[in-house]
Amino acid sequence: MSVHGQLLLRHQRPFIAFWLARVCTASGFQMLTVAIGWHMYQLTGSVLDLGLVGLVEFLPRVLFMLHTGHVADRYDRRQVAALCQAGQLLIALALVLGSSSGEVTRELIFVLAFLLGAARAFEMPATQALLPSLVPPALFPAAVAASASAMQTATIAAPALGGFLYAFGSLWVYAPTALLYGLACALMLGLPPRQEPLRKERATLHSLLAGIRYIRSRRDIFGAISLDLCAVLLGGATALLPVFAKDILLTGPWGLGLLRSAPAVGALLMSFWLARFPIERQVGRTMFSAVAVFGVATIAFGLSTSFWFSLAVLVVLGAADMISMVIRGAFVQLQTPDAMRGRVSAVNGLFIGASNQLGEFESGLTAHWFGTVPAVVLGGVGTLLVTGAWIRLFPSLARRDRLQEPEEPTEALRP
Repeated sequence: MSVHGQLLLRHQRPFIAFWLARVCTASGFQMLTVAIGWHMYQLTGSVLDLGLVGLVEFLPRVLFMLHTGHVADRYDRRQVAALCQAGQLLIALALVLGSSSGEVTRELIFVLAFLLGAARAFEMPATQALLPSLVPPALFPAAVAASASAMQTATIAAPALGGFLYAFGSLWVYAPTALLYGLACALMLGLPPRQEPLRKERATLHSLLAGIRYIRSRRDIFGAISLDLCAVLLGGATALLPVFAKDILLTGPWGLGLLRSAPAVGALLMSFWLARFPIERQVGRTMFSAVAVFGVATIAFGLSTSFWFSLAVLVVLGAADMISMVIRGAFVQLQTPDAMRGRVSAVNGLFIGASNQLGEFESGLTAHWFGTVPAVVLGGVGTLLVTGAWIRLFPSLARRDRLQEPEEPTEALRP
């Protein structure tokens, strides 16, 4: 293979298999989430139960955060991810059997939602830590962008497909979901084995907390992760989209669907661009600029009274968020030793999940206090203030030129 050929993602067969597995699992999860939500609402008619399903799915990420990273670092990551996908396959099969016999209950859905959240909690750090070993370092930023495109494609297409299939009955969603998880499991097991020797020493509190210590010991990594946490926490306005669609933009349910998909469309388009033209220089300045654009777009959306302008602004918001996410994801993975990637990814995943969940709560609370439009505008202003503060607090991160630069080893590197 020529040097040029080696530098093309499409010639990296392990990455192609990994990407396809990500498409399958992301699509399966999106379809399963839509079907479970509708199934629950049909059973109980309670909006509170819908919220509790999301909370139950998120709970395992908090409960098992330390253990998920430890498992990803101490065991074959392919097998960990495949086992988690097999677990989600069994959950889908349980729903198939329950739906065919009419025995799906509110309590069963809560139990399966918790198990689904647990499987995804262990799968996420394993798959994130696995990616750097599948492509050459020079291709890693493009690989992160391409991997993110799989998630965005599933976010756009899979919920609509799940809703369409559900019209024919819940079995029409649960059965294809099981097939998707089975395919993902087979693709994951076909990846090349881990090259570095496994260290299966007994889990101790010291080793379990190593990911947190490592992040705290590296200011640039801590700055990148905490920037995302605070910016999304303040700037997230997705929880208020129904209010904008109904009372401000006067569009109805069809408009709400377009508003919800607009950020994913922007993120998907940007992920395609970044996979073709990865960011290689001035990564710090680019990341902070993207977060600032995210804040400005949030303000513009809050002030807009035009549906089409709001739609365009949300596309820009999603594209800016994708730039920040790709740079942060590639930077954290490249700056973390392979033996630590699982535990660091677990902590990073908790931060991301917490920012999304708490961001929705923050938006609802401030909207209750100040009104819908002021809440979104204040959130965008808060994102801009956080961006400026983080530039001053983490100047080396703002000045960083490349994703991978040598750093001195620290005490937190010990297993």
